[in-house]
Amino acid sequence: MIPFNRPPCTGDEEQYIKQALKNNKLSGDGPFGKKCQEWFETNLPSKKTLLTPSCTAALELAAVLIDVQPGDEVIMPSYTFVSTANAFVLRGARIVFVDIRPDTMNIDEKLIEAAVTPRTRAIVPVHYAGVACEMDTIMAIAERHNLCVIEDAAQGMMATYKGGALGTFGQISAYSFHETKNFTSGGEGGLLIINDEQYVQRAEIIREKGTNRSQFFRGMVDKYSWVDMGSSYLPSELQAAYLWGQLEWADTITQNRLSIWESYYSALNGLAQRERIEVPTIPAECQHNGHMFYIKVKDIAERTALLEHLKADGIYAVFHYIPLHTSPAGLRFSRFHGDDEYTTRESERLIRLPMWFGMEKETVNYIVNSVKRFFS
Repeated sequence: MIPFNRPPCTGDEEQYIKQALKNNKLSGDGPFGKKCQEWFETNLPSKKTLLTPSCTAALELAAVLIDVQPGDEVIMPSYTFVSTANAFVLRGARIVFVDIRPDTMNIDEKLIEAAVTPRTRAIVPVHYAGVACEMDTIMAIAERHNLCVIEDAAQGMMATYKGGALGTFGQISAYSFHETKNFTSGGEGGLLIINDEQYVQRAEIIREKGTNRSQFFRGMVDKYSWVDMGSSYLPSELQAAYLWGQLEWADTITQNRLSIWESYYSALNGLAQRERIEVPTIPAECQHNGHMFYIKVKDIAERTALLEHLKADGIYAVFHYIPLHTSPAGLRFSRFHGDDEYTTRESERLIRLPMWFGMEKETVNYIVNSVKRFFS
């Protein structure tokens, strides 16, 4: 069976994990954790980055950081992972979903402003498949209405919008290092990205269980104590060591995935030109990162048939999110502003094909030929 994903591994992770064990520092913010955070602060760049146990944790931390209160509203697309919404629901917010663009599967920036009310606290754009949302428009809306922008850039590391790294436009952003992402920290992992200086100090406090422990270790206070709400949002040093083994290969991993993506695109573009499938659209101002390659078929019935065909050929392809507004919890904690013209329809047409760092060209060809046989 050809799997949908294989966690990325460069071969350097093991030596760094062994080094972390020898350092006798396994809790968060050890030498490898600091090296990873410095790498991001330099290469994005950003005011401050903080490793977290997951992207879910980073989003939850962000919701606390901007002081989301019960009754506040947060605007986002329904076509996203549940953590995007849960982070704010846990703070008592009501989620306001708006429709997506069918070309990129991202939030439709033209529909956001009409969904803003006096209760709106934040906008959460999700950069689907490492392709940027229309951030200039979104940031302008946020500025007009004095709203925070929290980028869910879980899939966006090493991707850009108009030359700027995804995760550097909103006041706060989050990356994921889950094993399905381009870079992993050993299965799970995340990063909080802070682009607004006013949030830096409090973010450290919330992440350290509500204490000023980080300031204590820097010699800024003579003792540390409980000073704010918080939780345990530090990953282990072993996670950071694994991630460091990949950050040193960041360009290589990205270029390899882009090459695989281009192989899929070139081989399947003929089917797209004959209007049997649709392939991804990459706007001119966006540079994606090869996070995933998906195709869209006619409808959910054709998708089911193609998935069964691929499975029979030993290929594990998958669809993606079921829109959150249609779920039981979505009915309780959210509302959909405007019409669901594209969210449900496009989600039912989408299939993600297998992809991972180091994927052999022969494997890509086998998958492509299976797809072509289905449509022949």
